[in-house]
This record gives sequence, structure tokens and C-alpha cells, in this order.
Amino acid sequence: MASTADFKNGLCIHFKEDLYTIIQFQHVKPGKGPAFVRTKLKNVRTGKIIDNTFNSGVKVDVARIERRPHQFLYKDDMGYNLMHTETYEQVALEESLFNAPDLLKEGDNVEAVFHADTETPLYVELPAHVTMEITYTEPGLRGDTSSTNSLKQATIETGATIMVPLFINTGDIIKVDTRDHSYVERVKA
Repeated sequence: MASTADFKNGLCIHFKEDLYTIIQFQHVKPGKGPAFVRTKLKNVRTGKIIDNTFNSGVKVDVARIERRPHQFLYKDDMGYNLMHTETYEQVALEESLFNAPDLLKEGDNVEAVFHADTETPLYVELPAHVTMEITYTEPGLRGDTSSTNSLKQATIETGATIMVPLFINTGDIIKVDTRDHSYVERVKA
């Protein structure tokens, strides 16, 4: 158990019969009336963000979660097979636990987050950026430079389609943001 004085960003708590992570909090001491804490909470399973106000000093149940390094091995009908990089234990997880499964290639390192008390997998995070090779895109035309804001579709090595600038060609290696599937930069070979 913890109180509102123990709140910090990233703290995971049991709230409304589910797990929530504190994204933002603010202690408020009005001139009249009792103090309280305004929070933004993110549901660990669904990703939905809610606002909630706690009275100051209220006890909350803290959930223990663990971030464990894993390596993606392969995908089959059981799900996505991961191997813990320190203990070499393997686990198969369903696609819904991944934030960007279409940007995952064999051998990639990911972080799996588990509820420590029940050993339940909560979600799997890819690194913020991954490097991918362009397998197909329309060829760029002479005069298409990085100064234009025009984009075109490109297929990357995992089969996902993203939008890239006009000067990117088939065979180029690019960096992709896993949070929103956006082009970041071309990687120098």
C-alpha cells in the first residue's frame, strides 16, 4: 500500500479493478478545503487515458510490474515467440500485446512487461526506432529533394506500408518510429 504522497510518474497501481500507470500528477492545496491530487492514468491493457482526482492521503494498492529484456524469435500459430535474453526461457505471446507487431523482424530486441505477482504478460514494447530496408516503392523523380513535404507509400521488409519522402528508393535503409509508423531518417550504409 502507498499513499498519494508516494505518487510518481510510471507508478503502476490497482484502480477500478484494473492496472493503471500514472502518467502525470499534481498535488493541489487550495486556500479553502482539503488538499487533493489530480492525476492522468493510463490503462495498462487498453492504453486508454483517464483523469482522476484522489483526496490527499488516500491509500492506493501498488502493483509490481517488471520489464524484462526479450528477443523476438519467430511467429507461428501459437503467437509471437520470445526468448528472455538472460535466462533463455521462451514464451509465446499474442499479437494484441505488441505496440507495433508489423515492424517486428526476427532477432529484434523488445521489452516485455509482466505483472510480477501473477506472472501475467501485460504488453510488449519495441524500441522507439527500428531500421528497415525498403523492398518496394515508386522510383523518385529528378528534382525530388528532402526540402519537399510530399510523401509516397513504401513497403518495408516486414511487409508493412509506411509513408516516406519522394527521394527514398527501393533498397534504401531507413529508420522508422514504432509509435506512429512514421519515417524518421535515411540510414547511411
